[in-house]
Amino acid sequence: MTEGPFGSRLKKAVGLLLRGDRRQAVRGPIPAITQEEVEEARRFFPRPKFFIFGHARSGTTLLARLVRLHRQVYCNWQSHFFTRAPFLTGLVESPEVAEWLGRRNNRWNRGRDLSPVALRAVADFILEREAAREGKSIVGDKSPSSRLHGAAVERLAAVYPDARLIYIVRDGRDTLVSQRLQSFVDAVDGLSRDDLRLRQAFVGSPDDFLGGARSIFVEADLRRGAERWARNVTETVAAGKERFGDRFVHLRFEDVLADPLRAIMGVWAFLGAAEPGREEEEAVRTEMARNPDAEWQQQQLGEAAWRIPKGGSGSWRAMMTARDLAVVDQAAGATLRAWGYPESRGQGTGNREQGTGNGEQGTGNSGR
Repeated sequence: MTEGPFGSRLKKAVGLLLRGDRRQAVRGPIPAITQEEVEEARRFFPRPKFFIFGHARSGTTLLARLVRLHRQVYCNWQSHFFTRAPFLTGLVESPEVAEWLGRRNNRWNRGRDLSPVALRAVADFILEREAAREGKSIVGDKSPSSRLHGAAVERLAAVYPDARLIYIVRDGRDTLVSQRLQSFVDAVDGLSRDDLRLRQAFVGSPDDFLGGARSIFVEADLRRGAERWARNVTETVAAGKERFGDRFVHLRFEDVLADPLRAIMGVWAFLGAAEPGREEEEAVRTEMARNPDAEWQQQQLGEAAWRIPKGGSGSWRAMMTARDLAVVDQAAGATLRAWGYPESRGQGTGNREQGTGNGEQGTGNSGR
């Protein structure tokens, strides 16, 4: 007797109940977007895109605040499309979604996995929706890339090979100090017992730490942090040059502080924005006088917050002990020197006078 269509489906259903679903538990690699697909996407979403990467507390937020002052440029932050799990690719990573987007009888996919097209369309819509509301013609996102380093660049290139990438670098010692103090403010629940004791001691007697006599760091954590900073800088710059060529640029946070108008005008030119007018130049000067972090830190750390050099450069001289500096030099000294940062040997005594730039400038949030 010939088995009919109903009998065949029933047999498959019974087999599935008995043996379970034997389909692949993890989807295969998500293909990169093709040039043809990029050109199609840009017909629907024509605004040029850019992304700002940088190690956390390296000035990414300050740079985003400045770049969006241009009449043509909009930038918001922390989409983490390519810099933090589950990433933009999380939308298509399940085997079921992969099977659906790549199904052979799906006449919309042109015989190819639709995943990269779907990812590009989602990100484009999110970015351009905000830019359209602001009446801006160039749009970007800033998201710190501390967790993925060069891999974040690879993820970006798979979806936005036509984008522009800006990477901002800050003296690793200042970055580590800023991260540490930020953890005292915003990440108290994640602190270890040793961390909490140091935080309590710092809030109660900041002079012991500001003079460089006592460290705010747990040594093992400081070493890991310095190694991550060096890896982030080295890998991101190498991957940026390889993947984006002349659509990649890097700059130093300290240079932004020293001459913010010149620095941001260079970024605007890189993005293809029009020559700024007097209103934009004045807006940059006004923005540099703001310090959005100060009030929040005051609420969390009390009087100690006002004693911390914020938003400038060279604060490591006041906040790191000689031992701290030796640890950082072992882990990241070569990278610091490659970027032209001053030697730390013999420092760590609380002398703020020798810092690069003005540690008292109100430059605001230096890169959460």
